[in-house]
Amino acid sequence: MIRYSGREFTTDELEQIRNLIKNNPRFNRSRLSREVCEMFRWLKPDGKLKDMSCRVAMLRMHEDGTIQLPPPTRIKRPLRKITSTPATDPQSPLLSPVHLLRPLRFQMVTKVDSALWNEFIERYHYLGYTPLPGAQLRYFIYAGTQLVALMGFGAAAWQTAPRDQFIGWNHKQRKKNLHLITNNARFLILPWIQSKNLASKILSLTARTIQDDWEEKYNIRPVLLESFVERKRFTGTCYKAANWHLCGKTKGRGKLGPAGRISVPIKDIWLYPLDKKFRGMLKN
Repeated sequence: MIRYSGREFTTDELEQIRNLIKNNPRFNRSRLSREVCEMFRWLKPDGKLKDMSCRVAMLRMHEDGTIQLPPPTRIKRPLRKITSTPATDPQSPLLSPVHLLRPLRFQMVTKVDSALWNEFIERYHYLGYTPLPGAQLRYFIYAGTQLVALMGFGAAAWQTAPRDQFIGWNHKQRKKNLHLITNNARFLILPWIQSKNLASKILSLTARTIQDDWEEKYNIRPVLLESFVERKRFTGTCYKAANWHLCGKTKGRGKLGPAGRISVPIKDIWLYPLDKKFRGMLKN
């Protein structure tokens, strides 16, 4: 057995992939990944092909010398650098506490305003903009007509010991049900918005919003939210105030870091159950 993209491949399956490539010399990499998904019934919970995960898996197989892919048909272009425009320039400070603001509303990002969300995040979030992995939802958050914050949600971390211990699931259960966890990957209160308790209020409203929106878009209803908060930079006060649970901290290895060595900042792991029966649903 060998694992790629969270799936274990047997020796026989790897041989089937090699034969597929050998017997179909005209297939490009995209076609091959779709065929492999069909062959092994590698599907998302909504029944669609898990095509992107398969592409990543096959690319890593190729890099490891396990299979030999045909040359790419497209030249990978570098990500276009995001430049700041007047649309994201600082505005007049807003100092009113959250209870004096107009009602908060969440507006999902569409293709029309996607670049604007990216620009705000690149300009004002300490991590900058990078594409979110897998399934995702992004929001603009307004108080009345004034933009006050931005949020982004993506796929959950494959594994992290404190979270997995908190849930109490095993490897097989995690592999089956990880899609029921959603990661709060970006949270930005705009620098000129200095409204007391705004962050915790937004987090509380998120719990009421994300389930329905995620289900509408992906036909999956998440039961748990997770977020990773850099310890040296933030205390996580707003998460605590919004009743999120601090379950532990990361080891500072990152996805590909060497064992036993801190290569990325250590982060606190915060969790928020969206369903009282979340453990049973994740372990089912």
